[in-house]
Amino acid sequence: MPHGTLEVIVGCMSSGKSEELIRRIRRATIAKQSVVVCKPAIDSRSGEAAVASRDGATHRAVSVHTADEILSAITTAQQVVGLDEIQFFDARLLDIVRILVQQGVRVIAAGLDTDFRGEPFDLVAKLTAVCVRCGEQAIRTQRLIGNAPAPHDSPRIVVGGDELYEARCRNCHEVPKTRDLSRLPL
Repeated sequence: MPHGTLEVIVGCMSSGKSEELIRRIRRATIAKQSVVVCKPAIDSRSGEAAVASRDGATHRAVSVHTADEILSAITTAQQVVGLDEIQFFDARLLDIVRILVQQGVRVIAAGLDTDFRGEPFDLVAKLTAVCVRCGEQAIRTQRLIGNAPAPHDSPRIVVGGDELYEARCRNCHEVPKTRDLSRLPL
């Protein structure tokens, strides 16, 4: 069974969280992946059947009253599950997300990172690309030297673009221990 992933998009009000969630969901839909978006029923601002961003983008959604209802809203073939306004879900959300990721589901969750007091919800946002080798979700940056992976002992900072760097998934990312750098250009 493939490993699932958790992507968490956080920020303050009006920072583009729902917009980013909708963007990622649209990309998954374009890739013909099976997608469902869930939102807490308490958030009725955009209606029960949609999530919406401040710029007017919308995506259909299933309203759920509890985090446990997320499992009822999806099918066993679901590849991607989007969750909006995660700060409104109950404490079971973490367990539900773990279950989905263990089942190989890509979970994309968006919500506030701090409450009105400025106290954090302890979430992290990380953007991904597409792996240039296999097409999977890329979470790593591969540095190249002479079209080969840069070894661990090469300089940490080298400014460059596509000629020196590639987006790669965890499986395709390589960092050899060492190599004779005297023959290769930096």
